Amino acid sequence: RRLRLPLREPLPAAVRGAALLEPGGGEAGASSEPAEGAVVWSRPSAELQSEGVAWEVSHVRSATSVSWHHRGDYLASVAPEGASRAVLLHQLSRRKSGSPFAKSKGRVEAVAFHPKKPWLCVATQRHVRIYDLASQELHKKLNPSAKWISSLSVHPGGDNLLLGSYDKRLCWFDLDLSASPYKTLRSHSLAIRSVAFHPRLPLFASASDDASVHVYHGRVYSDLMSNALIVPLKILKGHEIASHLGVMDIAWHPTQPWLFSAGADGSILLYTG
Repeated sequence: RRLRLPLREPLPAAVRGAALLEPGGGEAGASSEPAEGAVVWSRPSAELQSEGVAWEVSHVRSATSVSWHHRGDYLASVAPEGASRAVLLHQLSRRKSGSPFAKSKGRVEAVAFHPKKPWLCVATQRHVRIYDLASQELHKKLNPSAKWISSLSVHPGGDNLLLGSYDKRLCWFDLDLSASPYKTLRSHSLAIRSVAFHPRLPLFASASDDASVHVYHGRVYSDLMSNALIVPLKILKGHEIASHLGVMDIAWHPTQPWLFSAGADGSILLYTG
């Protein structure tokens, strides 16, 4: 139930989500005693500080994933059992945390910040909702026709979104085209655990409980009349299935065509070619 965080630089004023945040010890203007259910920021032990950990952020429910804003001062955490506080926004420079939602729209599985606009993409079990943090309104709702969403990733250009599901679907959305998937791929034999766009190159990947990682070429054109080009490239196999689980997460190198994968077998692999 703790996040361990380094310090980063501030977010632009265009994101008004800061108005939703409260100091780490409780509500703004309240006493120093944490309110019930409040997120608590605390200094870690000397041992953890020596390893580079700057803060620990305690949650009421266990957080399963985090998503950084591209400028680094904000991040969102997901605690699926947290009901209305399943999604929390955290600001490192001011050590504040808060929930952007007054009530739950369902069990939250994953979140992602839009790379160019003050939008937060929130995936529940069957839908993806895109919220405008500046106006604090729902911008768009996506319908993937999946039984249980597991993960999502936003293209660095901002107009496309990738979604994985436990029922083996990999969905590509063109946000300017439709609320339904532009393309649905079913190349994995078991549940998809993680999906990721490369931050600079026309690549994306999916990771599954079948212990494989599938890599694709995905090119987005500036011409609005041209649809995205999706081409399968490689199937990477290096993990072993452990307790019916395969590859749990993947992450691209920020500049190189290198892919990291973390498996239930306890190993982290780096693919470079």
